[in-house]
Amino acid sequence: MSDETGRGSLATGAAIEAYGLGRRYRKGWALRNCSFRLPAGRVCGLVGPNGAGKTTLLALAANVLEPTTGSLRVFGAEPGSAEAGRRVAFLAQGRPLFRHFTVAETLRLGRELNPGWDRRTAEDVVRAGDIPFDARIGALSGGQRTRVAFALALGKRPDLLLLDEPMSDFDPLVRHEMTGALMAEVAERGTTVLMSSHTLAEVDEVCDYLLVLAGGSLRLAGEVDELLAAHVLLTGVRTGEGLPPELARHTVVESRTSGRQVTALVRPDGPVEGTWRTAAPNLEELLLAHLRAPQAPPLISPSAQAGAPVGDRHETRRSAA
Repeated sequence: MSDETGRGSLATGAAIEAYGLGRRYRKGWALRNCSFRLPAGRVCGLVGPNGAGKTTLLALAANVLEPTTGSLRVFGAEPGSAEAGRRVAFLAQGRPLFRHFTVAETLRLGRELNPGWDRRTAEDVVRAGDIPFDARIGALSGGQRTRVAFALALGKRPDLLLLDEPMSDFDPLVRHEMTGALMAEVAERGTTVLMSSHTLAEVDEVCDYLLVLAGGSLRLAGEVDELLAAHVLLTGVRTGEGLPPELARHTVVESRTSGRQVTALVRPDGPVEGTWRTAAPNLEELLLAHLRAPQAPPLISPSAQAGAPVGDRHETRRSAA
């Protein structure tokens, strides 16, 4: 059964809800006070600089790590529950596979561990890369190991697919192929995808939802089109020092000066006065401006706002001290 988007009936409710989520390591906080909702059935880009907390967030959702503060739910269940374990697949950045196993043994392990295993899907992903099933994982190239890891993740037929830099080991041709396989999975089953990436073109190509992290905090969250529509790119002539006074009432994410020209990315609060040339920003302009200006107020769209936590969602797993 499909909804009006053409995606499966899984595309309802929330795939992930986080409430005051935080994770602290010895050297400090990797993630702090993050609250958001990721609707089911979306392909969400998880964007931010190195050290922003992207891998930590994915590991928390996959139950590889436990939060220091706050809580997180996957389809309403604890990440460590049998329900969440059945519905989630995680492709970690290090591609942790048993190096002495053959490819066939690796896929057999996937079958034994996952009751809903789709053998054909997993084997087709491997065959498309001309990888021998009797080859040992340790003898494969980085791209081949990533392909086998992808086969394990897709063979599980998850409702939520967590991907940490999934295309980084692929050449452009294979990246295009694997992106097609991923989007076919989304179209067929309404699978929710949360994918971290440093490649903005990749995010722009496949993602309809965004989570942007900087310094361990959430900066942007929501539908791509909605976030873009909330901003305008202004270009004008510099007439003095500092921020032009006609922009004072608006939220200026970033302003840059080159000679006598001023360019500003703004979230306008009503009409913008003055003789500005206006343009709609593209996704790259939006993301780069917010990443360069972490002091700008965050923008969390209504669809990405977490509801009031209930029950044990108020609980702190560990002391924040």
